[in-house]
Amino acid sequence: MSISGKLYFDGAWHQGMGGTYQAVNPATAQLLEPVMTKATKAQVELAVAAAQRDSLAFAKTSAAQRANFLRECATQIEALGDELVDRISAETGYPKARGEGERARTCGQLRMFATSLDNGEFVDARIDTAQPDRKPVPKPDIRFMQQAIGPVAVFSVSNFPLAYSTAGGDSAAALAAGCPVLAKGHNSHPGTGELVASAIIKAIEICKMPKGIFAYLMGDDAEVGATLVKAPAVKAVGFTGSIAGGTALMKMANARPEPIPVFAEMGSINPVVLLPEALKTQAATIAKGFVASLTLGTGQFCVNPGLVIAVDGPELQEFITAVQAELGAVGAGVMLNERICHSYSNGVNHFKQVPGVDVLAQGQAVSDAAGFRAQAYLLGTSGQNFVAQPDIHEEVFGPASMLVKCKSIDEIPQALSVLGGQLTGTVHGTESELGQHVEIIDALTAKAGRLVINGFPTGVEVCPSMVHGGPFPASSDMRFTAVGTAAIQRFQRPVCYQNFPDALLPDALKNSNPLKLNRLVNGAPSDAALT
Repeated sequence: MSISGKLYFDGAWHQGMGGTYQAVNPATAQLLEPVMTKATKAQVELAVAAAQRDSLAFAKTSAAQRANFLRECATQIEALGDELVDRISAETGYPKARGEGERARTCGQLRMFATSLDNGEFVDARIDTAQPDRKPVPKPDIRFMQQAIGPVAVFSVSNFPLAYSTAGGDSAAALAAGCPVLAKGHNSHPGTGELVASAIIKAIEICKMPKGIFAYLMGDDAEVGATLVKAPAVKAVGFTGSIAGGTALMKMANARPEPIPVFAEMGSINPVVLLPEALKTQAATIAKGFVASLTLGTGQFCVNPGLVIAVDGPELQEFITAVQAELGAVGAGVMLNERICHSYSNGVNHFKQVPGVDVLAQGQAVSDAAGFRAQAYLLGTSGQNFVAQPDIHEEVFGPASMLVKCKSIDEIPQALSVLGGQLTGTVHGTESELGQHVEIIDALTAKAGRLVINGFPTGVEVCPSMVHGGPFPASSDMRFTAVGTAAIQRFQRPVCYQNFPDALLPDALKNSNPLKLNRLVNGAPSDAALT
């Protein structure tokens, strides 16, 4: 398929009437063909109207139909072949292997949700049968299940052109729930987004889904993004990005006459605690793993290890020396776009100017003037200074991390206590010292959505039990996850049916249990039909 630069909504491709722009290859700073077009407010409103029109029909499709549709989406994305992978590399600077890996993750995620639909776990069916003779008042028949919330606006993210974009986790979860998706593509990789949109569209045609259940829109946040969030028919928003961007959307959504949830995954520095006994025997190994995690994808991951906390001493110095050697061999990496590159440079320079902060290790300097590149850093400060300086608690998006040197192990929970919510928290320690310092694990549990022992936070496994979220500002709602099958819960709402005739009930709640679901019947799990 050739990339057209057009938008897609209501079953057809349209020339955007809101202006034009071109994507930029971040490795060379060269403009990429073709010229892309932006949506106007009126075009966004047409896309929303189509989604609203077909929302009920899509919600009423069976779980089996939606599972088949998600699998077909994965098949069509794979069928794009090297054209998709090559465009990812051109628009992001990622090597081909990264694009291939992200494609596998994205398609695996779609198929994971399809399997979840097959299992019926998303329904959460509960039945309390009537007790007409109960005294002093009869008990009615009440049946409960989760249902689609309605059209969802999904904002694509810069650093995951597939897994968190047009057909990424938010879109997959919303479609699995039976919600139309209005995907706002990212200006850094619009061609990639259009290719993926074409695969979804082909799956819609093959599976005979309502044509309004998917839209692919490009344009500025102030025009396209704001119109989507404010549209009365849109019932939820999925977003991954900066704290400023996420909170702006939250304020906008809460200011509506009918406020809606914004499920935003935002900032995190993902603290890594190194306990003394682990450093005594594993300093060099931990350093090697840390540098690999820090510089993966030029540090452009929301779970990048941006903070290391340890007790100062000879073991920690051995770790620092090993990091200096490892990091010194790492060349300057390509950043996703000019804005992110400048933001990273400004953030690192700001940290360097904070009193008590030193450069402990650094990667190779930028030597190629072409494109947008960044040098990796490990900065350091004392535990006391870290607690006293809120400015250095913030995320610097890229390959930079802060090492906090504590006077004693008792100072580690103090350093953790000043942090906001995190996506992850990691501890390296021997089995005995982990048991001796449960208070550190407890402190991380209070802050983070995922806890890692003797590993590193990069590499978010896509599986049903994964949690990718955490207390604010890691995410806007700590009760939910953006990865794993539980992510579907964001785009559902509970509905109960009281004294309904069996013929009018959804299949999941009928007496005969035609879907063979395991339901909670009068407080006990059961897959049996009701008499």
